[in-house]
Amino acid sequence: MKNIFSIILFSTLFSALFLMSCEDDISDEVRLSESPDLVVIDAWINNKPEPQTINILASQTYFDNSGLVGLSGAEVVVASTSGKQYVFEEGDNGAYTWTPANGESFGTIGEDYGLAVTYNGITYASGSSMNRVPPIDSITFRFEEESAFLEESYFAEFWSRDPEGTGDSYWIKTWKNGNYLGNPDQINIAFDAGFSQGGAVDGLIFIPPIRDSINPFEDEDGVFLSPYAPGDSVYVELHAIPNEAAFFLNEVRLQTDRPGGFGELFASPLSNVPTNIFASDGETEVLGFFTVSAVSALGKRFEE
Repeated sequence: MKNIFSIILFSTLFSALFLMSCEDDISDEVRLSESPDLVVIDAWINNKPEPQTINILASQTYFDNSGLVGLSGAEVVVASTSGKQYVFEEGDNGAYTWTPANGESFGTIGEDYGLAVTYNGITYASGSSMNRVPPIDSITFRFEEESAFLEESYFAEFWSRDPEGTGDSYWIKTWKNGNYLGNPDQINIAFDAGFSQGGAVDGLIFIPPIRDSINPFEDEDGVFLSPYAPGDSVYVELHAIPNEAAFFLNEVRLQTDRPGGFGELFASPLSNVPTNIFASDGETEVLGFFTVSAVSALGKRFEE
């Protein structure tokens, strides 16, 4: 039995060392087959009283880090079921923007919207609904004593209650001192007041893990630190999004938050995230996503 244990232990250590030795840069050695450029439509718009932008881009190969390439010459229109049209004018590098008049904002809660992007003779279309969004009532800070995992720290929470009636989805966005927390592991999605559909959390205050998700735990060098300190500011936006948009963002998180190492042996292979946009010819592939959302927001500075 001891010999068997020694063999298993040796094999495990050897495999671990072998895997660590294989973590080399392979971008200059692997040759992927060429694939045609696909149209990518990044169309996440909301009812904040500010210009709304839809980006029309070309896809890139896996090892291409030269930067996104915008596509020129597209016609971009969003229309509501009530007949109102929003024409997006072309700008730089594939950015198409609709600018509201003074006191105006995009859309109306409860209405449905259709996207039409015409490029190179093909129309790419999609639909979305602007759903209700609850207000953010307050943001609070709390102090926690030092523990085995973290020194004494100040944490922030936002407080909001999901409306009664199941089926609401939200994307919670956070800014600390004006810097957006946009890393893949910081994508914060809620179904009703919890993590998943059917979780019996309808009509409740958002559960603590969702409320606490506005706390960044690492600095730019990956060093663990207190999320907030006196003088810091936090700004939170609650975006009401369709369920399919929440599923899309969850898949984006899975595809992009890849820690590497031994765990990648059991991870799902990389793939394009499914889209809700379709080409008029029924054959041309397209990437990206279209959604409209209502937004509530609140900010606060931490005073000691």
